[in-house]
Amino acid sequence: MEISASPLFRGIPARDLPALLDRTAAHRVPFQKGELLLRRGETTRRLGLVLSGTVHVIREDFWGRRSIVGLAGEGEIFAESYALAGEPLEVSVLAASDGEALFLEAEHLSERLSANLMTLLAEKNLMLTEKMRHMSRRTTREKLLSYLSAQALRAGKAEFRIPLDRQQLADFLAVERSAMSAALGKLRDEGVLEFRKNHFRLLRRGEEID
Repeated sequence: MEISASPLFRGIPARDLPALLDRTAAHRVPFQKGELLLRRGETTRRLGLVLSGTVHVIREDFWGRRSIVGLAGEGEIFAESYALAGEPLEVSVLAASDGEALFLEAEHLSERLSANLMTLLAEKNLMLTEKMRHMSRRTTREKLLSYLSAQALRAGKAEFRIPLDRQQLADFLAVERSAMSAALGKLRDEGVLEFRKNHFRLLRRGEEID
């Protein structure tokens, strides 16, 4: 994607972009699937912008069990809170596909960029609230239905793709993959949904989801 197409640069004239990128010491970093862009414990003063591909913000416990606490796709930002605060990362940033990121020094953002960043932070907080709503469900089945319902509503139709594979979805919902696969199979057998890889189609109403 073109850098100027990102919501981070909304309202900034194209003629001002080169100077702004120079001021923030912006530089492109290509990445490959499975690569760690940032590691837990590191301190960064740079926020990341995904130009292509997808990255996952992950948290691992003492035993190495992983959960996905955030996603960033094309045009979206990551590590911005840590860059602004200057605190060591409590999470890692993992490349979920091949792609490229742009890193910018947070302390040199212009007033307009800072305003855009605050808007993006508010949007990410809303997404985190939605994730917590899914995870607050009591069972794996209910978590799946809550997540898939939200994805269908976002797509505006019953048929849609999700940006996660099976293991990533399990990590995102903080459930065991085997339990999630069993729940998906049962929902399919009951005629609630159809799926193939990350392509889903909701067929009829499942349990009530508030």
